[in-house]
Amino acid sequence: MKTIRVDEVGAIGDGVFDNSKIFQRALHELAETGSGTLIIPPGQWRTGPIDLPSNCTFKLESGCTVSFIAEFDRYRPIWTRWEGVECYAMHPCISVREATDVVITGEGTIDGSGNVWWNYRSTLKAHNRMNPVSDIEHTFARLNPDYVGQPGGGGGRATQFLAPPLIQFYRCSNVKIEHVTVQNSPFWTIHPVYCEDVHIDNVKVINPYDAPNTDGIDIDSCSRVNISRCCVDVGDDAIVLKSGSGSDGMKVGIKTKDVVISDCNIKRAHGGVVIGSETAGGVENVKATGCTFEQTDRGIRVKTRRGRGGAIRNLSFTFCTMVDNLCPIAVNMYYRCGILDHEKTHAFSTDLLPLEHETPSIEQIEIKDVKATGSKASAAFFAGLPEAPIKNLILENLDLHVDGQSSIPVSESEMYEGLPETDFRGVRIRNCIDVKCKNVKVDGVFEPYMIEDGSIVEIL
Repeated sequence: MKTIRVDEVGAIGDGVFDNSKIFQRALHELAETGSGTLIIPPGQWRTGPIDLPSNCTFKLESGCTVSFIAEFDRYRPIWTRWEGVECYAMHPCISVREATDVVITGEGTIDGSGNVWWNYRSTLKAHNRMNPVSDIEHTFARLNPDYVGQPGGGGGRATQFLAPPLIQFYRCSNVKIEHVTVQNSPFWTIHPVYCEDVHIDNVKVINPYDAPNTDGIDIDSCSRVNISRCCVDVGDDAIVLKSGSGSDGMKVGIKTKDVVISDCNIKRAHGGVVIGSETAGGVENVKATGCTFEQTDRGIRVKTRRGRGGAIRNLSFTFCTMVDNLCPIAVNMYYRCGILDHEKTHAFSTDLLPLEHETPSIEQIEIKDVKATGSKASAAFFAGLPEAPIKNLILENLDLHVDGQSSIPVSESEMYEGLPETDFRGVRIRNCIDVKCKNVKVDGVFEPYMIEDGSIVEIL
């Protein structure tokens, strides 16, 4: 097994020199030998996007930072999945494609230089721009001729500025990230797609809270995934399970399944442990235990809507602690973000509509041994569809406390649209059947439950 130190092959860690060619040359040498380790010693190492081969260990020693140069043209088009749809998008900062036995490890830092990317996207939003203008945007529009009708999650597909994730594993097996700090991602931070046997342990993921669409860890149509002891503090959802969006995701048809999330600490994110909203391939067999959510908007979060598709089933959330959230538990089938205008009337109707191929379903959820204090909007929110109610929901040993002094609107509990507004701050249950509530304590409200629209709830 070959070992290469980048400082011994011409790389310079002064925070100025462009090491792109040296990094790629060293990684190509490892690929030719069949296996090996690339060591990044202490220093500030600037580079463009890189590709890790099979049987490779990318080791960042303590005191090193690998930072990615934020020049958009370097991130050339690559076929991938971007917000749930297969298309061409920008090359990830670190890309691992169709590889096996790849490890990213060490005590160092990977920095995506996200500020440049976020500022550009903020400019797009400020000008309410909904079409390609720049050369790079027109390039992607030509490569993705059907983009106008493609769904998104709020990242701005309409402009075709398809920013890169910081680390992406694509169609890989037996991959691992451990001990490193990853920060300032241009877009989603760690994004395994179509992978098997993924291990993420003791990783710090840090992005500013106002950095757009900087999810922490996005598990996308993957199986046998273990995420443990991670600290995630980001500008969107923290640990997210997805499986494609709408007709494209159903065509691919790859589930996310057999996922264990344990002993993670989540701060400030929109959601802590999240399912969706890209759910078309289905998400099943998920266990999250021993996690803490501090000042996140939501803690446990499931989000989808009509048109997203997919079966979400067999989810278990246990022994979790939540502090100062907007809403600690939210399961929402009226999720509003990223929707196209012509879809709104159908997606957000409260009428009983026909079941369609793209109607999502949610069933078999257990939430046990959870304590939440200082909730600002409400204690919990469960909203199914009239034609596809949430089924088999178990709430047991929950200690939920609502901040009675909060002035935050109840509507901030979750990003929903179309549902009747209310000032009720307890546990709202709408279009849910076979619900069992055992030893559920709700403090800070006059009534613990609001049960709507034919929900069937047993309170024990």
